[in-house]
Amino acid sequence: MLNLHVITGAGPAYPIVRKIGLADLNDAVAKGIDDFWAMPTHVILLAIIYPLVGLFLARMTFGHDVVPLLFPLAAGFALIGPFAAIGLYEMSRQRECGVEVTWKHAFEVWRCPSLDSIAALGMILAIVFLIWLATALLLYQSLFGYGLPESIGQFLSDILTTSAGWTLIIAGNGIGFLFAAFVLTISVVSFPLLLDRDVGVVVALDTSVRAVLHNPLMMAAWGLFVAVALVIGSLPFFFGLAIVMPILGHSTWHLYRKVVEPDLSPRPDRHRRPKGLRYAADFPAVLFPWAQEALRGPTREPHRVDHDVEEIVNDRKTSSTAAKKRQPTVKKSGLAGRNDTGRTKLS
Repeated sequence: MLNLHVITGAGPAYPIVRKIGLADLNDAVAKGIDDFWAMPTHVILLAIIYPLVGLFLARMTFGHDVVPLLFPLAAGFALIGPFAAIGLYEMSRQRECGVEVTWKHAFEVWRCPSLDSIAALGMILAIVFLIWLATALLLYQSLFGYGLPESIGQFLSDILTTSAGWTLIIAGNGIGFLFAAFVLTISVVSFPLLLDRDVGVVVALDTSVRAVLHNPLMMAAWGLFVAVALVIGSLPFFFGLAIVMPILGHSTWHLYRKVVEPDLSPRPDRHRRPKGLRYAADFPAVLFPWAQEALRGPTREPHRVDHDVEEIVNDRKTSSTAAKKRQPTVKKSGLAGRNDTGRTKLS
């Protein structure tokens, strides 16, 4: 049965899209760079996976005689980039909330209410990526046949010195532009929106498309900036992506903040609550959720606990004051003591 939450989320609330200008793009990039410098060690550790994956893909192409797919694989990196940067969006979101961010906060995505919608949209991008690879391979085979080049040198010679090679370059870049424009349209703000609100895939896609339609020139400029940055980051054996990808990821989050009107409704708390003490005698029971609730007892809000403690302290002070007032006063007069003793002896 189809899970409707993936499609609709918590409700069909369509966010308001704003008009932005070039100053907003510059500010989004500046804030993205600021996020990067605020936590560079964390994001480099996370983003090092991108150049490693790029090198793995390059090695895979050479090892399996699919050299013609080397450029489509490298260019197709941008098609799955919006999904791959989901942890970077979360880190910017946490820092925006005033949290002292560490690398562990990137994995708070697993606690997002829209996790299923994020996975579904990521699957859509993966399918688009595979279609792009199949299209690129068919284009190459239509121009050069089914034979494969004997070496990388022969491949470069065929591409750069023949009319079929230049046709491949022009047609391949044109088709790749269409794929990139499609992915930009459906994902420019959809992943940050799903991370920020429980809206579902339909609302996320609709909001992203409306953002592009409301700001066609600015979104085109943003797409061009992303493409140039990815090319620069990919040139030194993909290692530049360890810097470029975090900056683009953080900047995308701030671009989302510029384009989409904020939702002022309260958000559910995603932070993990501190765990109480555990005892060995409770081991079998802690395996079951209902048993854990029974062991912990009723949960109380922190401000309510502080209020109760204050009431207890005030009650103790009141009781102590009342006890002092009820205590009888003992006179220490010597004469009174002798008279009382005398009366006792006479009686």
